[in-house]
Amino acid sequence: MKLLVTGGAGFIGSAVVRLAVARGHEVVNLDALTYAACLENVASVASSKLYRFEQADIRDRAALDRIFFDHKPDAAMHLAAESHVDRSIDGPGDFILTNVNGTYNMLEAARAYWTAQGRPTGFRFHHISTDEVFGSLGDTGRFTEDTPYDPRSPYSASKAASDHLVRAWGETYGLPVVLTNCSNNYGPFHFPEKLIPVVILNALQGKPIPVYGAGENVRDWLYVEDHADALLLVMEKGRLGRSYNIGGENERRNIDLVRTICAILDRKRPKAAPYADQITFVTDRPGHDARYAIDPTRIREELGWRPSVTVEEGLERTVQWYLDNEAWWRPLQARAGVGVRLGVTA
Repeated sequence: MKLLVTGGAGFIGSAVVRLAVARGHEVVNLDALTYAACLENVASVASSKLYRFEQADIRDRAALDRIFFDHKPDAAMHLAAESHVDRSIDGPGDFILTNVNGTYNMLEAARAYWTAQGRPTGFRFHHISTDEVFGSLGDTGRFTEDTPYDPRSPYSASKAASDHLVRAWGETYGLPVVLTNCSNNYGPFHFPEKLIPVVILNALQGKPIPVYGAGENVRDWLYVEDHADALLLVMEKGRLGRSYNIGGENERRNIDLVRTICAILDRKRPKAAPYADQITFVTDRPGHDARYAIDPTRIREELGWRPSVTVEEGLERTVQWYLDNEAWWRPLQARAGVGVRLGVTA
């Protein structure tokens, strides 16, 4: 298949691009190259005859029309988004323009292209979203595809809006859509503003390791390469109009996750004092959701998918990758907002 992947120079998007090319798909990578994007993420496939890159912004409808009609993809996988909750608190406007308006532009460009091609039955518009649209859980329960939406940050609200747009375009115009909502991703090429890379890099550089509140918030951790595998499966075999929750089946409290990373570093890069001594509890994020957990029954029963990487194995791989790839992460620390506490303006 020929796939149009938006946000393919980002963290999850680049994992999709690398895996899709490895499996023989043609890939057109559409990315605006904003602050969190790195073409180094796809350097391993950049010379492949199956790979093309288009620098464009999903807020630019004319560019999207050109790209659809020039490349004539069999499917669009829409991952491009502003995704950092703390940044959304400080600057919600960018999240509305990209995640809501940008998704609208993608849907309209896809619909125009699909209609002009005679509405081919094999075309797919796959929208990739987050479990954060469902809000916050208590000590029990898990998100299913039927959980009511209850977003609590500007980021999750903008993603919830984009999900609703995709469903509406499927129902109103017949656009062949599928949706996925994933739990927290981690792994190689994770931009160094999210929890796991922040812990690793601050530890290595002898800086305080910030933990919001008491570290009691719980997340379900999904290794990014497992996620890419699930996304390609849904794109190929998911039922039209259907949504699929993708989880790692690896719930951990933030403080436990941080301590696990510190213990791995103690083994792999030992120093005089334990890395856990650098843990520093900081003021919590405004509106910080207490717990996320995915019920992956639908994707398991309908498509036969389960995560293959446990959080212990995935953290070992991730820590080692950052130890081996300082040339990748070091320059990124100079980008705007990296290493600075964001999201406290509320």
